[in-house]
Parts: sequence; structure tokens; C-alpha cells
Amino acid sequence: MAHPKRKISKTRRDKRRTHYKAVAPQVAIDPTTGEAHLYHRAHWHEGKLYYRGQIVIDSEELQA
Repeated sequence: MAHPKRKISKTRRDKRRTHYKAVAPQVAIDPTTGEAHLYHRAHWHEGKLYYRGQIVIDSEELQA
């Protein structure tokens, strides 16, 4: 198995890890409902599935 020839210092290790960052998800506001949701995702609001401001699925039509 491979193993390091020299010990990696804490500074060198931390320099390598500088690019691993936690980022907050981008949140969009639906123009029709005013509901906050993730970008490029459909979301439910009052029994209807919205995507880009348009109704994709209406749960009342599905039940009837």
C-alpha cells in the first residue's frame, strides 16, 4: 500500500482544504404565489404544484 514518505504539516493540510466550503442554497421567490423555493425546483402551494410561476399539477383535478 502507498504511504507518505514525510508527515504533512497542519498548515499544508489546511491549505489543501481551503476550497471545501459550505454554501447556502440559492432561494427564489415565485412570481405567482410569492412562495420561497429552491431554483430549478417545483414547489407545492395550497394543493398545487408550481414551476416557473405556472401550475404543473393541480391536486384537486387528480382527486376528481
